[in-house]
Amino acid sequence: MFKSFLALAALALLGASVVALPAFAPKVEAAEAAVLAKGDRLQVRMPAANCGSQVWPNLEAACLRTTGDGAKILEARLITARR
Repeated sequence: MFKSFLALAALALLGASVVALPAFAPKVEAAEAAVLAKGDRLQVRMPAANCGSQVWPNLEAACLRTTGDGAKILEARLITARR
């Protein structure tokens, strides 16, 4: 019987400490985070001047899209080895 009262007292003490513990914590205030410079970005490359002179597979990404002046995107040839 004594052990059960001792366990109940220990649990009550732990419970009271958990409830009272946040009162001793420092106050937190909201603030804006400091803005850091982004150093991990890739360099921005200018689009290629002449997409017709580039060779597959080394095509610039700008050459794979239309330029808006009515240019037509040509499909690549598929070459397979027949056996």
